[in-house]
Amino acid sequence: MQVTSSVIVNGEFPDKYGKRGSQFSPNGMPTFSVPFEISGAPEGTKSYAVVLDDKDAITASGFVWIHWLISDLRRTSVAENESVSATDFTQGANSWASVLGKLEPAEASFYGGMAPPNCRHRYDLTVYALDTVLDLPAGFRFNDLHYAMQGHILDTAVVTGTYDV
Repeated sequence: MQVTSSVIVNGEFPDKYGKRGSQFSPNGMPTFSVPFEISGAPEGTKSYAVVLDDKDAITASGFVWIHWLISDLRRTSVAENESVSATDFTQGANSWASVLGKLEPAEASFYGGMAPPNCRHRYDLTVYALDTVLDLPAGFRFNDLHYAMQGHILDTAVVTGTYDV
């Protein structure tokens, strides 16, 4: 299986997908989401789960920052900026709903863009092919997704891009 994003150029995400973009939530969270495509999923795939995270955030926040959580995706592509309008997949709470982000889960249950405070960070978009539909509620947390996927992951694919301060 493979996941790609046509917007990653020379290993970098363009400005519009993060803090130098032009689309923000009322609380200042970047919301213009990245597009991606999935190919080569294994036979028996019934849905996909997606995690966009920033492991380099540990240097600034002390934990891996979750930027986007998706469950029950049943198609192989997500269009640019679709996080704000899609109704055919479920989105979980990102880390903007953490102690540092200070948003309620409902305010952060969609794409929360890249905003590294201290240096260039790497962002991993990981797609999990699952043999089931998870049926998680909107606003689920990463740990809910993690444990719901156990025993159901058929394959995993990752694409990585960077975003600078």
